[in-house]
Amino acid sequence: MSTEALGGLAGLALFIFGVRMLVLGRGPEMIARSFRSLRDAGFYHLLFGLALLIYVGGLHLPGAVTGQVAAVLAVALVGVALVLFRPRGRGPTRKA
Repeated sequence: MSTEALGGLAGLALFIFGVRMLVLGRGPEMIARSFRSLRDAGFYHLLFGLALLIYVGGLHLPGAVTGQVAAVLAVALVGVALVLFRPRGRGPTRKA
């Protein structure tokens, strides 16, 4: 299986996982603890999956500009996910 196919499958899995969390309103406990709310966790995974799908899809579109536009759009979606829906910090760490 090619790298692009694996990337597409990973993006699709993240996208479906995010949609499932948003629709059902529940998710794995470990993920729920990592985010401020389950809504944030759902959107975070949804946007990362969508960005990966757009990036992989852009690799197969004809022309150089379309691939670049897809890459910029994917990076913008990841930026939105990181700024608006990022996981909580783990708190202060102890210095040794």
